[in-house]
Amino acid sequence: MKILIIGGTGLIGSNVAGKLRQLGHTVIAGSPSTGINALTGEGLSEALVNTDVVIDLSNSPSFEDGPAIQFFETVGRNILAAEVNAGVKHHLVLSIVGTHLMGEMGYMRAKKIQEDLVKKSGLPYTIVRSTQFQEFVPTIAAGSTQGTEVHVSTLDFQPIAAEEVGVFMTRFAVSQPANGTVEIAGPGRAPMSKFVEEFIRATGDARTIVPTDKKEYFGVSVPQSALVPQGDAYLGELRFDKYLDSLAAKV
Repeated sequence: MKILIIGGTGLIGSNVAGKLRQLGHTVIAGSPSTGINALTGEGLSEALVNTDVVIDLSNSPSFEDGPAIQFFETVGRNILAAEVNAGVKHHLVLSIVGTHLMGEMGYMRAKKIQEDLVKKSGLPYTIVRSTQFQEFVPTIAAGSTQGTEVHVSTLDFQPIAAEEVGVFMTRFAVSQPANGTVEIAGPGRAPMSKFVEEFIRATGDARTIVPTDKKEYFGVSVPQSALVPQGDAYLGELRFDKYLDSLAAKV
């Protein structure tokens, strides 16, 4: 099959591209650097000629409400319209677990708009909602730091390794469209504060963890279980301690 990956040169995109090429598929890595700009529409029509599957891994450069919404709405409309014209057989998009439950966060509203555009496009599709990446835990720790203390919520958390996001996206790309939403998550569930505490300990960080019962994610109120799957989900096998081992090996 010929597969176009929007965001194909990023962390997940390059991973998926490599896996699909190993399976013998023709892969086009779409990004402004390769002459394919989903935000302006440049190069989209040409790249979609005889394309079977499109994987949308695009991401807004801004997490602020207005810019994020404008980005995902514009990119979504551009990609989907070009796909309809080209007769693409499967549109696959990476989204976030809990998008529909965290409407107070502008970035999540933007992702929900992206999902809704896909559903209304008339194209065969699969929406893949992923939990937060294990590799994002250091960012959560940094964003929760107050002096020498890290104040982290005890929200339910089930992070997945970025490598396994690539595995699942590859699997779904070569499967029949779900014409619905599937969820993927890591193998272990615990309070967010526990994952951050394990990260702090594993890296020899001197900061002190202060678990808090505030149901907040980056300062925005969210439901207790918004960041974990609500029902059945495809689970990865790479545990968080393996990620921590990889960090320790770099020290």
